[in-house]
Parts: sequence; C-alpha cells; structure tokens
Amino acid sequence: MPQNILTERLDAGPVLCAEGFLFELERRGYLTAGEFVPEVALDHPEALRGLHVDFQRAGSDVVEAFTYNGHREKMRVIGKEDLLEPLNRSALRIAREVADDVPGNLMAGNISNSNIWDPADPARQAEVRGMFEEMVGWAVEEGADLIVGETFYYAGEALAALEVAASSGLPVVLTLAPMAFQEMADGVGIVETAQRLEQGGADVVGLNCFRGPATMMPWLRQIREAVSCHVGALPVPYRTTEEEPTFFNLSDDAAAVPSPHGRTFPTALDPLFTNRYEIRDFAAEAFALGVNYLGVCCGAAPIHLREVAEAVGRTPEASRYSENMANHFMYGSNERLAPNVVELGERA
Repeated sequence: MPQNILTERLDAGPVLCAEGFLFELERRGYLTAGEFVPEVALDHPEALRGLHVDFQRAGSDVVEAFTYNGHREKMRVIGKEDLLEPLNRSALRIAREVADDVPGNLMAGNISNSNIWDPADPARQAEVRGMFEEMVGWAVEEGADLIVGETFYYAGEALAALEVAASSGLPVVLTLAPMAFQEMADGVGIVETAQRLEQGGADVVGLNCFRGPATMMPWLRQIREAVSCHVGALPVPYRTTEEEPTFFNLSDDAAAVPSPHGRTFPTALDPLFTNRYEIRDFAAEAFALGVNYLGVCCGAAPIHLREVAEAVGRTPEASRYSENMANHFMYGSNERLAPNVVELGERA
C-alpha cells in the first residue's frame, strides 16, 4: 500500500474515522469507568469486533485499533503490565481483520495522551516516548496503514508523539484536545501547536475529544486558516458551552440523583448529549470549511457517525435504516395511517 494513501484519499474527499470506543463499550458493560483500560480486546474480543463493524456500517473508513489507554503506565496502574503486548496485538489484529472485510478501509494504530507527561521532567518525557515507541512498533508489525495520535493536551507530548509516529514511515494523524483554559497545558497556543505539528510532518492536524461542537468549532476555524495540511475534527457529542467548554466541567443542575463522585463526567453526562441533528450540522459546517478528516469521539454511537457520513454526501450501509417519519403511526403522512390516531400526535 502506498505510503501516501491517506493524503491521496483526503485530497479526493472526506475520510471518516470512528473514535470514542471507551464510552460506548463502558455503556455496553465491557469496560470499567474511571480506569477506562481497553481490556475488552482480550476479555471480549467479539464485543470489540462488533462495535468496529457497527461503526464501519455507519460509514467509518478507518478502523482505529482500540489501544487508547492501552499503554504501559496505564497497565501498571491496574496491575496488569504483563498483558500490555497481548492487549495491543489483539486490538490491532481485530482492527486489521475488520478493515480487511471492506475494500478500501484503512487500519490505524493508535497512541494517545499518557497522562504522565511532565514538561519539566526529561526522564518522564523519555518514559512516555518509550511507551509510544513500543506501541507504534506493534502497530507496524500488525499491518497498520497509518498511525493516529490523539487527545493530547500538552503540546510537548503531541510533538513527541508525532516524532515517534512519523518514524514508522506511515501517514500520521495528530489531534489535540485542549482543556478549558483555552491553551495547551504547557502554555503553548492551540493554533501554534497545530502549526508546529504540520511543520513536523503530520499529514492531518486538528482537534478531537473533550469539546463538543459548540466549543470545538471556533478553534477549528482558526486551525483551518492557519495550516495548509489536512485538518481533522472529532468532537464529543455533548453540549459544551463557552462557560463550560469541555465535558469535564459540564454541570447538570436538574439531576435528581447526582453521581457519587460529584461530577457529571464521565458517568452522568447522559442528559447533556447533543442530538444527532446537531452532530450532522457540525459535520456539514466543518466539511464546508475544508475539513476532510471527520468523526465523533467519546460518547459517540454508530448513529452519530452515520449522521457525519450523510452530512458529507455518503450513503453508508446503515443508511438503509435512516429515519422515515412518513410511516410513523402518529407523525406520518402515509395514507394507510389511521387519521384518528395521527390526530393524537398533537396532544400525545
């Protein structure tokens, strides 16, 4: 496969990538909230494969191996460092198999925020690089077509991830996840970081996770204007606001029973979802800006990815089941619907 397969595809049109497996698999009962370690790749590989297939049917062109938080330090936290390589290889092989089932699909290896990066500690930085190197190495050995580095809130860590990922010789997507303080955690500007990533050789730079459509779009516009390479946008499907820019700080004053840990994130965000039409609108707006690498991150279900696909003119397999309210028993217009029941729709 040619090394430039990703940019060739992006030059020709949109490329869709499903992310957000953490939340969806936790909702399905295959992952522990708080830890968010992808043990599902070993414990229930059939569940992980099924989710990949569901996103694929919804329009995802990239099957991203579920190795987010599958790095050495996180495995140490849960006392299972010995499972590090088996977990990574299992996730990569599942993704490769699913991608191979659909002609043209790409498989991505994945590295992400380590949550131990320290801008003032060279030893800790070297440790993080080592974790990236082994994960990228396994991705290459298992046949990845590209490397996705995602959810970086330190500029320095993002640049280190890019350097390691680029050393693979594969195309690289590198997306940032700025927190509520409107800059990277080491004080570097968000747009400046995207520019430095482009200068470092990333094929796609952009934003993923943490921010919903409303608070991602303003930064996305600035990045699109500031870089010449392809841009990626993968928001979370939550109604973040200027006052509460990320899903970490979203409040829900109407909750009759708040979460025991005192925050809506990550297990009490349900009432704060965007609807599917808001995701479609975001995708259409981003695509109109010239953003060709699109998806949805934590909180996403396949239905959200289908909305993205349809927003950019695609008709994925899952569109077979796109809504058809004309046949709804109360809201519809089908001549076979009972008029007396349709009339109930106004006061149901």
